Amino acid sequence: MILYIDTTDREKMFIALLLKEKQDFKVLAYKSVLAWRKQSEKLLPSIDKLLLSVDSKIKDVKKIIVNNNGGSFTSLRIGVITANALGFALKIPVYSGQADTLKKDKIIKIAKLETQKKFSGYYLVEPIYSSEPNIGIKQAC
Repeated sequence: MILYIDTTDREKMFIALLLKEKQDFKVLAYKSVLAWRKQSEKLLPSIDKLLLSVDSKIKDVKKIIVNNNGGSFTSLRIGVITANALGFALKIPVYSGQADTLKKDKIIKIAKLETQKKFSGYYLVEPIYSSEPNIGIKQAC
């Protein structure tokens, strides 16, 4: 089973459990979570609930795919860091990639599925930011 994480949208997150089918992936379970400024609080509990929905546990995940490109600076970091931390803890590879439309039981493609960096024997993904961080209110001079 493969865990897919996409936190590039600052208002909601997308997570899915996928099964590999030849060159494509079948969506076993999928969840969209409203998470305006709450990605860090909601991501892991949402993954746990998604796994429980298919009677699985985190140890059943053998690979992780995370969308590591674009979107909100902070929400992107949360998804990539969570994917890398889970990959490290579970000793499984983490890949970057972007899914097309996620729907249960649908066969999907993942664009640009690749590993980014090998670190201490683990495959990790680096975030690719589309802009500088904007984490505060600009002061008038």
